[in-house]
Amino acid sequence: MELPQTLANLKSPSGEQQRRSTVNPRSGSEILMASDVIDTLAALVRINSVNSAYEDGPGEREIATWIFDFFERRGIEVREQEVFAGRPNVIARVPGRDPTRRIILEAHMDTVSAKGMTVPPFEPRIENGKLHGRGSCDTKAGLAAMMHALAALHAERRRPPCDVWLAAVVDEEHSFRGVVELCEGLTADAAIVAEPTQMRVVVASKGVLRWRIIVRGRAAHSSKPHLGVNAITHMARVVLAIDEEHRRLASTSHPLLGPATCNVGLIHGGRQVNFVPDECAIVIDRRLLPGESADAVLAGYQSLLTALAASHRDLDAVMEPPMLIDDALETPSDSAPARLASELLSEMGLDGTPAGVPFGSDASKLSRQGVPSLIIGPGSIDQAHAAVEYVEIDQVEKAFSFYREFILRFDPPTWNHP
Repeated sequence: MELPQTLANLKSPSGEQQRRSTVNPRSGSEILMASDVIDTLAALVRINSVNSAYEDGPGEREIATWIFDFFERRGIEVREQEVFAGRPNVIARVPGRDPTRRIILEAHMDTVSAKGMTVPPFEPRIENGKLHGRGSCDTKAGLAAMMHALAALHAERRRPPCDVWLAAVVDEEHSFRGVVELCEGLTADAAIVAEPTQMRVVVASKGVLRWRIIVRGRAAHSSKPHLGVNAITHMARVVLAIDEEHRRLASTSHPLLGPATCNVGLIHGGRQVNFVPDECAIVIDRRLLPGESADAVLAGYQSLLTALAASHRDLDAVMEPPMLIDDALETPSDSAPARLASELLSEMGLDGTPAGVPFGSDASKLSRQGVPSLIIGPGSIDQAHAAVEYVEIDQVEKAFSFYREFILRFDPPTWNHP
């Protein structure tokens, strides 16, 4: 296939050449021209990898091939792991001194829809130190930095303490099937997921639970409403009761994440204005704290519906099985990976304080598999999925340095695990 063009010679509007050196935070030595990483980021952004669950999504086949070729051309071990037909994960490996230990660097290849963007989604451009385009922030910047961290070690013939895998996965933006497939039988000593955290070390994130509640009524002509049961009216009672329950969530707070939250995000009911509606449905998005059980949360909402039905005649509310369950993440801030990450970021002049984020990611699935997992990546979540998506080039450069140094310095036998 024809490879996408890169930004090797692109200049900013001011005429400044976009080439700066990346520096080893320990030695201060120059280790790579940063434009190499930015060129790769631009090439990835040029590839439309909108998740095929979206109407405008071709999926990840083209970008997976590009990443596979990137490693194969450099002589780095690489393979595909089929997830869906024509939508594979790509896994590259740099062998370490101890093949029984492993670090996972993970980033997703898919993006959300490009509809509604106010900048060209697949024509990356640099302006004011930022690279724009769909996926530039979420998460092709982190992916490019990880790719070059492995490539640099291989080119320098540096053998890290542990085996290093880079997993470029599919389907993070829809149903997490890529990371679920990756986790089958997986063991590792640490994982870093490249979601945008502005290069903060994130050790905790909320989970998410989504499900539908349907209220069933009885249809009738609107001129004789007493012959029907208005499903929308009864759903209003359900929503008010749920809202009251949500107010109670504020009484319990996580030190890094704050309280659990809930949102009734969708509602649909009725067929036409002169009918008494016989059905109304809502979709609920409940954000979970570490330690919360999805089953226990659902049981609480079922009890609420049962109590409402007992006090309101003809109220018939049914909860459907959840459409999404994603666990919360909590990795101890004094774990070996978190301590090293904090130390490295501090050495680089960045904030190494462990942090939490409200959004979900692949990290919770890796953690559920028993892999101590962190979320660390360039960019801000505020730009992810945005009409004007971008990432600051300086953060991409720092991400490359950080990932490379983490690989070289993560040596589990030398750390005292808590």
